[in-house]
Amino acid sequence: MLTPYYQYDLGILEDTLKAINRCTADRKDWHVHYAIKANANPMLLKLIRKHGLGIDCVSGGEIRVALENGFDASTIVFAGVGKAEWEIDLSLEAGIACFNVESEAELDVISERCALLNKRANIALRVNPDVDAHTHAGITTGTAENKFGIEIPMLMPIIQKAKADPHLSFVGLHFHIGSQILDTEPFIQLCKKVNHLQDQLEAQGITLKSINVGGGLGVDYDNPEENPIPDFESYFNIFRTCLKLREGQQLHFELGRSVVAQCGRLITKVLYVKQGTVKKFVIVDAGFTELIRPAFYGAHHKIVNMTSKGVLRRYDVVGPICESSDVFGKDELLNETSRGDIIAILTAGAYGETMASCYNCRSLPRSISGKF
Repeated sequence: MLTPYYQYDLGILEDTLKAINRCTADRKDWHVHYAIKANANPMLLKLIRKHGLGIDCVSGGEIRVALENGFDASTIVFAGVGKAEWEIDLSLEAGIACFNVESEAELDVISERCALLNKRANIALRVNPDVDAHTHAGITTGTAENKFGIEIPMLMPIIQKAKADPHLSFVGLHFHIGSQILDTEPFIQLCKKVNHLQDQLEAQGITLKSINVGGGLGVDYDNPEENPIPDFESYFNIFRTCLKLREGQQLHFELGRSVVAQCGRLITKVLYVKQGTVKKFVIVDAGFTELIRPAFYGAHHKIVNMTSKGVLRRYDVVGPICESSDVFGKDELLNETSRGDIIAILTAGAYGETMASCYNCRSLPRSISGKF
């Protein structure tokens, strides 16, 4: 197959989904929704649906894809700070489970669309809990300076407004503090914030049918072959032990990266090995058009030469895009590399293919399934 392309190991994905289900099997009040923004490849979605996960969407396009791939609307939740009218209408007509509402202005528009379409919407208010996830600034979502959610001091009047609206059914609260979180402490702090907030609300006679704690669990980008499945047991145990659910209350999770990251890798071919005065460059035929995370977030993926078994050398691995930021890794240790060698960029299943672009008039990457 012509490079570059994405390769997905469906065996790793299946093992990951089984691990999630093992950790949650004893809790019928827990519901895991896959954050489809991480990867919307149909071959992955088919397996995710088979294992019973719902879907977390942040656009009308994602809702359409979820429905087209067989997910029941009753398992779909819809987040995002900028829901357009057509997206709201699509969601109402489909009968999705819940809107995660990010602002009072959005609440008003959903109510208006419900009135026009003679529908009633389940809504959860997204709360900005002011918990620092200690991750990259571009993927932190739960601090006061972020655009997401409603800050706690502003929450009560909006709850009262939602409860009084005949077109809305207020079901609970939604939280999400960020992505690629490897430290357990932010999740513990989130649980404490939720517990305290629930106590405050109950003191004013407000009870919640559901709590949505979002996702954010990170993966091991440095040693993916040794740790192909994230530590779901520790992650879920935090909420099992620290979060005080009320009787009958439903708990929702929105995991994305941790579901699909490790099952995907980007396969690319070496076009040239270029010797500079200071550095040696491996120029591959993939660029940030195929995998933007290193250029966009400063992220690092492990890079492996799949062809050569020669001695280890240091290279900067770069792409062909006409931008200086088109770099996959600097001072990478690779087996001695030559033109035509096949390179694998690991842990690329999340925010890889789904963020690909046609910049420089390039074609979108293809994908295949195959065991690593």
